[in-house]
Formats: sequence, C-alpha cells, structure tokens
Amino acid sequence: MEQISSLKKIQKARTIGSFFLLAFLLYGIGRNIFESETLTEKYTGALLIIANSIIVLLIGIFLRKTLQKHNVLVGNIYLFSRVFEAIALASVVLNIIPTVNVSLDYGYFLAMIVLGIGSIPMCFILLEHKIIPKWLAIWGMIGYAVFTFGFLMELFGKEWSMYLLGLGGLWEIYFAIWLIIKGGKITTC
Repeated sequence: MEQISSLKKIQKARTIGSFFLLAFLLYGIGRNIFESETLTEKYTGALLIIANSIIVLLIGIFLRKTLQKHNVLVGNIYLFSRVFEAIALASVVLNIIPTVNVSLDYGYFLAMIVLGIGSIPMCFILLEHKIIPKWLAIWGMIGYAVFTFGFLMELFGKEWSMYLLGLGGLWEIYFAIWLIIKGGKITTC
C-alpha cells in the first residue's frame, strides 16, 4: 500500500515537471503563431495560449498542495500568482476581436512580475523544508528576483527583461527536469 502511495507521489512530481516544460512550449509557440496575420494561425495560436494558461493554473494548484503543508500563506500566494499569470497571458487572445486592442507585451510583463514575486516565497519554503536541494532553492530565489526586476524595468521603458530572464527561466527548466527525474520530497504533493 505504501509503495502504491509513493508511486502516485512520484507520478505527481513528474506531472508538475512536465507541466513546467509544456507551459514553455505552449506559450512560446502559441504567442509566435498568434502574431500571424493569417486568421487560422491566429486562432491556433490563441488555443495554444489558452492551453498554456490551463497548464499554468494546474501548476499552481498542484504545487499549492505541497506548499500548504508547510505554509498556508505561501501556498495561497503561489496559487494566486499562477492564477494571475494565467489570466494575464490569456488576455492577449482578446485581440481576435477586431474592436479590442490589448497590448501583447504588458499582459506578459505583468504576468512575469507577479509570477516572480509569488515564486520567491515558494522557493524559500522549498529551501526551508529541504524539499529540494539547497543550491536549487537558492538559485530559484535569486533567479526569480532578477527575473522580476527585469520585467519591472520593462514597465518603465527599459528593455532589460531579455537580459535578466535567463537565470529564472533556466531554473524553471532545470527544476522541471529535476522533478521528472528525481521527484525528491516534492512528491508530498
């Protein structure tokens, strides 16, 4: 019985890791296709962006369960950041409506700022409770802080995000792969 429970926990960790990677692909490809002038491609891109938002919500829901076992407030903050991210990223699809003109960038910038702010305490809880390796949690906190600052500067007209998102973006990719391969204590989801 315990072995079945352990296998389910490992599968959940792998699912979360897969969702992190899938979100990158769905939004990246979807946003690129969405900017096409062809209506069919625009609709396809919109569907991929909406699929990304669903995956982002699921990441928030699944990780919230783990985080709340250690800190209810941080679990809720992380979920809120993922809900906000999902809505802000999906807002771009409103541009399908001819009379609507939503900025393709501001929704993205705001989504990334809120994600970064909500992910720093998440990484702290992962560190404090030794859920992931210490170096990985510290990398996440620093990466998200730098990442957030870069996107905050975008709101002030400074095009810094592309230079400062690497550390946080690479952390998400590494964290995802780590979850898929190792699982670690995150399997308490």
